[in-house]
Amino acid sequence: MSIQDNLEQIRKNIGVAFAKRKAKHLLMPADVKLLAVTKNQDVTSIQEAIRQGITAIGENRVQEAHQKYQQLTNIEWHLIGHLQTNKVKQALQIFDLIHSVDSERLSVEINRIAENMNKLQDVLIQVNVAGEESKYGITPQEVIPLAKLISNLANVRLCGLMTIAPYYEDVEQVRPICKEMYRLFRELREYGLPRTRIEWLSMGMTNDYSVAIEEGANIVRIGTGIFGKREYK
Repeated sequence: MSIQDNLEQIRKNIGVAFAKRKAKHLLMPADVKLLAVTKNQDVTSIQEAIRQGITAIGENRVQEAHQKYQQLTNIEWHLIGHLQTNKVKQALQIFDLIHSVDSERLSVEINRIAENMNKLQDVLIQVNVAGEESKYGITPQEVIPLAKLISNLANVRLCGLMTIAPYYEDVEQVRPICKEMYRLFRELREYGLPRTRIEWLSMGMTNDYSVAIEEGANIVRIGTGIFGKREYK
């Protein structure tokens, strides 16, 4: 199937999942942002996705994003991979939203660089809600303490939470994880920290985005579902 065909099917699936969420009366914004994951995708393929209505792309690596940045205009850039402190300056030159903040040290460094650039950097806290040793992210218990710290940083604005759920053949197994993330999101939003804008819950990928949307996600990160299986480099 073409990128156009894939996107048409994904948008239909998003609509069905969103209708199920509305039936549950989950209190979230009215739209779901479809983030095209462009790791290892060539610029031509990404431009085709943009022609088919994609408005935001997600990159895992700062260096790869930097190589594509000048060729792709009028698009939102999201960093969805782990961010090392020595890559913060380059990241802040590119990304509108960083999904993967997972430590006090990284938060403080983002603030320091953003202050030097006279930029307010939007971020999400990455939560390892399933407790996988192979994944980055903080524990659910650490969300509020880190959020409090970020709310005191003048050049960083906390906008929500992100998680990378385990891969399950049976996608229903991911539902409890999505429910827990939505609970954490609600808790964070209701906490009412100053200088935050808690609006994004980033969860769900090609395999499980429908379940994630049903349980409250409003950013889903889809790569293979749009572009097909990628060639790893």
